[in-house]
Amino acid sequence: MEVVIVADAAAQGELVASAVAELIARKPDALFGVATGSSPLPVYQALATKVGAGQVDVSRLKVCQLDEYVGLPAGHPESYREVLKREVLAPLGIGDEAFLGPDGGAEDLPAACAAYEQRLADAGGVDLQLLGIGTDGHIGFNEPVSSLASRTRIKTLTERTRVDNARFFNGLDEVPRHVITQGIGTILQARHLVLLATGAGKAEAVAATVEGPVSSLVPASALQMHPHATVVVDEAAAQQLKLADYYKATYASKPAWQGI
Repeated sequence: MEVVIVADAAAQGELVASAVAELIARKPDALFGVATGSSPLPVYQALATKVGAGQVDVSRLKVCQLDEYVGLPAGHPESYREVLKREVLAPLGIGDEAFLGPDGGAEDLPAACAAYEQRLADAGGVDLQLLGIGTDGHIGFNEPVSSLASRTRIKTLTERTRVDNARFFNGLDEVPRHVITQGIGTILQARHLVLLATGAGKAEAVAATVEGPVSSLVPASALQMHPHATVVVDEAAAQQLKLADYYKATYASKPAWQGI
């Protein structure tokens, strides 16, 4: 696992957007896995700027979704499909035909989960997957004690996650209790994982992910088992890392051509 400590969210966004741009240059029809939440927004904004300037051609890029609420009506503004349309697809000029996501409104939810797994496989697998991290160490909606071998499935949200997400709804009562999420085993199949975290509120989870034991209590710690996982954090989110100085020195001496 590579840890990159940057000054702030803007620097984080530029660094990761450049990595996505390099991927697209190598593989124009790449499958780009996106996440919702505040952490990835600077990446999407920086990437949209590059597209608008003609530096990146996303005409063949495919985009896939990490997770989705269960039971929200089609078109609900807080369904993750709609959020990603606003924050990713529209700014990048990508149409719905290039977007893959699970159906949180399906009558047969287990079948919808299996179908999404198959769609990801049929698309050749995810080339680069962005991940945020919860204050309890969850990735996607894989809450603590999720199986580290899990596939796309239905999960029940913890009260802590529902409270964290209530700010996007008109109160806690409107936050769904169930979701469809890529499992940890599914996430680990992506060729490159990039976990983003900013702010002191994520510092404990980041330290447990990077320097703690691999444990289902901290689902993000499974990234330690991935051959190409990059954790990009700002100074505040890095403040509990015991080896922060080492990570900074390692990245400072890394050849520029290697990227992240």
